[in-house]
Amino acid sequence: MPVDDATLERLAAESEIGTLLRRYARGIDRFDVELVRSCYHPDAIDEHGSYSGGVDGFCDWLDEALARFESIMHFTGPPLIELDGDVAWVESYCLSLARLAAADGEPPRDRQQIIRYCDRFERRQGAWKIAHRVTVWGPSRIDPVLAQEALSDAYHRDRRDRTDFAYRR
Repeated sequence: MPVDDATLERLAAESEIGTLLRRYARGIDRFDVELVRSCYHPDAIDEHGSYSGGVDGFCDWLDEALARFESIMHFTGPPLIELDGDVAWVESYCLSLARLAAADGEPPRDRQQIIRYCDRFERRQGAWKIAHRVTVWGPSRIDPVLAQEALSDAYHRDRRDRTDFAYRR
């Protein structure tokens, strides 16, 4: 069965948006703020709870916010994408697992957070990027880390920068 041009364009847009959402998660998890910035249009707005404003301020805020974590990982489900010309309304469900660093006499803690991203993407100059993001916060829990497994040097270790194995080519 032949596929028409409109279907191909829709599938291409959905693929590009999905790839960008995964790049965003990598940027957060690897503490790669420039990768996160590349997911937004320069005039984008992010309403992220304790931060609400432009993308440059959001990236500055991330520098401080992400420093509290030893590790972080986002599991993002398949997004619901509704296309309307050069605008896409995108809802993504996410589970964030994070290890908060020990601080103020407290042991490290593990945080589980349910999140939804409600985004307006715009296609400008042929590229889909986030124009407005609202982070919707669901239930969370924080548990103390009572013991940590020690890994030998034989294991590739999770890194929070561009030395992580995912950046090797």
